[in-house]
Amino acid sequence: MTAPLTPPPPPHEPSPHDAWQAPDAGYAAPAEARYGDGGPGMKTELIEGAVITVAVALAGVLLGVLWWWLAPHMPLVGDVDEQGNWAVYLKDTEGEQAVGVDGTLTLLALAFGFVSALVVFLWRRRGGVPLVVGLALGGLLGSLLAWRVGMWLGPSSDVLAHAKAVGKGVTFSAPLKLGAKGALLAWSLAALVVHLGLTALFGPRDPEPMYGAVPKDGYGAPVQ
Repeated sequence: MTAPLTPPPPPHEPSPHDAWQAPDAGYAAPAEARYGDGGPGMKTELIEGAVITVAVALAGVLLGVLWWWLAPHMPLVGDVDEQGNWAVYLKDTEGEQAVGVDGTLTLLALAFGFVSALVVFLWRRRGGVPLVVGLALGGLLGSLLAWRVGMWLGPSSDVLAHAKAVGKGVTFSAPLKLGAKGALLAWSLAALVVHLGLTALFGPRDPEPMYGAVPKDGYGAPVQ
C-alpha cells in the first residue's frame, strides 16, 4: 500500500504588502527624494524671491506719496523777540497731529502688507522660503523708502528758514517726522501674517505617496 502523492507547494509569490517589494513602475518618488536641498528648483525660487524684494520695495514710493498726502500737518508759527532772534512754536500745543502722522503711516503700511501678500500668493501659490523672505525684506525696504520719500516731499526741515520766509506770526506746516520707528515693521509683519494665513487655508496640498498597487479580488474590489 502506497501513500497518496502530495503535489509540491506552489512557489512563493511576493505579497503586495511586503515591505521589500519594489515600487510600481508608475510610481514617482517625491521631489525631496529625487533632488537634494540645492535641487533644480532652488535657483528659480531665489530669483523669484529677489524679484519680489525689488518689486515690493519699489512700492514704497507710492506709500511715501500717500503718507505725505494723507498725514495731518502740524502747524507752526514763528516769532521774533526783542533782540531780533527768531523762535518757532507749536500753534496748537494740545493737538495730536504728531500721533496722526505715525498712525497714518502705520495704517497705510498694514494695507500695503495685506495687498503685497495677496499678490505674491496669487502669483506663486506653492510658497517657499525665498518668497517669504523676499516679501518680508521688501516690506522693510519699502517702509524705509516711504519714510524718506514722505520727508522729501513734505515741508522743509529747516523750520527757522521757513519761518523767516513766511514771516512773523504766519502759520506754516512742520516737516514730516516719524516718531514711532516701530511703524517701519508694520508692512513686513502684516505681509507675513497674511501670506501665512492664505497659504494655510488655500495653499496646495502634497498628495499622499503611493508605494504600491492596491491588490484587488476577482470582482475589482480592494483586498482587505
